[in-house]
Amino acid sequence: MCAVKKDQKPGYIWSILHHKCARCRSGNMFQMKNAYRLKHLMTMNDKCPVCDQRMEIEVGFYYGTGYVSYALTVALSVTTFVAWWVLIGMSVNDNRFFWWMGLNISLLVILQPYLMRLSRAIWLSFFVRYNGKWQTEKDEHPENDIKIQ
Repeated sequence: MCAVKKDQKPGYIWSILHHKCARCRSGNMFQMKNAYRLKHLMTMNDKCPVCDQRMEIEVGFYYGTGYVSYALTVALSVTTFVAWWVLIGMSVNDNRFFWWMGLNISLLVILQPYLMRLSRAIWLSFFVRYNGKWQTEKDEHPENDIKIQ
């Protein structure tokens, strides 16, 4: 087995898929890891528990996640459509299209809690850059220290 390097940069895709802080890529964005505990689905930490990066940069910051969520659902729908077409096929002579629609709708409903969290992680990573030296460097944005009332 290989030893894991302490100075190794965490992967961008891995940190997004696991809902990690965009700045340090190790702190959890959400208080509960399980996305399917629907009572606490979108309960986020105010700050990253590791690097103190604010999770909500400004009031209404996450309104833009609707666009990201829409893009994710379209990509998932196109992927399932292509997979269905290649594996099963489409025909005007039967109702295979409607079976795909039922499968796709069911899949989107089941994955919606995870996709909502994923869209927040992607949105935050658009605006907050990874900083491997966050322990020693001062935050570039001092406005992050302002308390939200």
